[in-house]
Amino acid sequence: MKKLLLAVSACALTAGIASAEDVKLGILIGFTGPIESLTSHMAAAAELAMAEVNASGQAANTYASVRGDSTCVDAAAATAAAERMITAEGVKGIIGGDCSGVTRAVLTNVAMPNGIVMVSPSATSPALTADPDNGLFFRTSPSDAREGEVMADILTEKGIKSIALTYSNSDYGKGLAEAISAAFIAKGGTVTINAAHDDGKADYSAEVAALAAAGGDLLVVAGYLDQGGKGIIQASLDTGAFSTFGLPGGMVGDSLPLAIGPALDGSWGQVAQSDSAGAAVLIEMGKANSPAFDATSPYSMESYDAAALIMLAMEASGSTDPNVYKDKIMEIANGPADGSGTKILPGELGKALELIKAGTAIDYDGGSGVMLIGPGESAGRYKEFEVKGGVYETIKFR
Repeated sequence: MKKLLLAVSACALTAGIASAEDVKLGILIGFTGPIESLTSHMAAAAELAMAEVNASGQAANTYASVRGDSTCVDAAAATAAAERMITAEGVKGIIGGDCSGVTRAVLTNVAMPNGIVMVSPSATSPALTADPDNGLFFRTSPSDAREGEVMADILTEKGIKSIALTYSNSDYGKGLAEAISAAFIAKGGTVTINAAHDDGKADYSAEVAALAAAGGDLLVVAGYLDQGGKGIIQASLDTGAFSTFGLPGGMVGDSLPLAIGPALDGSWGQVAQSDSAGAAVLIEMGKANSPAFDATSPYSMESYDAAALIMLAMEASGSTDPNVYKDKIMEIANGPADGSGTKILPGELGKALELIKAGTAIDYDGGSGVMLIGPGESAGRYKEFEVKGGVYETIKFR
């Protein structure tokens, strides 16, 4: 009998070891390209969530990141990076992509054929709402359809009657410009020109000349802060075409006021960000992290949340198979319909795992106040800001 018990115990121990996995998660964002000043914070936030789960001692698996450069704009490079993650590294899920065009390419050409879950912290094109995804795609940042409405509200409240609008010649820029234009016109505003600009150019004088000729109370720049959008603003200031700018989310980050200087003061806009209790917690966690990161940097909170949702869904489903755990993501994010789920904030992932093992429902709120709607996208909140003294000063949240 003693030998039998020892044999059973040994089998049980072996089975427990076999069930645990060293799970790799991809972080596919633009470490180079037009938002490169943001992505170090985004990656650090996602990796903090992984470290937190590993340190908790409550997870069945251990988690490690595999970084890949989407470049933000080069679909071929992004798809190649995603393919390497899956075929060479064996990732079980991807935090990303970041920019909408490369995200759509990776989803269609890599994630769907390979059955890999993607949770994007920053791909905001409205087109992603309708794209086929086999239930594999989620996003923790809201669609630009919502941002267009928010910006139109702010423009109207500020008494702006007409705008010139320029956008990055990308899926992100096109979708956002369409959303802003439609919402502003619906409120009685006038869009004098709605023109694309290409990223990576050395000279934007021709584009700015066309914008200036059309005129408007304000120039709205729906571009990228580290490339074309910055170039449009600098050329506008150099020629005196415009002196104040409307800045949607892709134009928000510390690198822009550093590059433009005091002339950017007085410009304003909005960016997806939460004022939830979890946001305050994650800001302090970012400061204490090694290396420290700025959780208020755009899409950092959403990156932490994207990683957390994937891991909690894996643990709740008891599987690292994306076609199994994908069905748990909405449940983890939103909790029971009756509101009975225990709220989970940053720093409480260990608590979440304990509750999951006990069979208790959770409602993951995270840093960005996660609430997924429709086909797995964030309902979202926005921070309205004005640039003052080179700082994005918060006006209020919407």
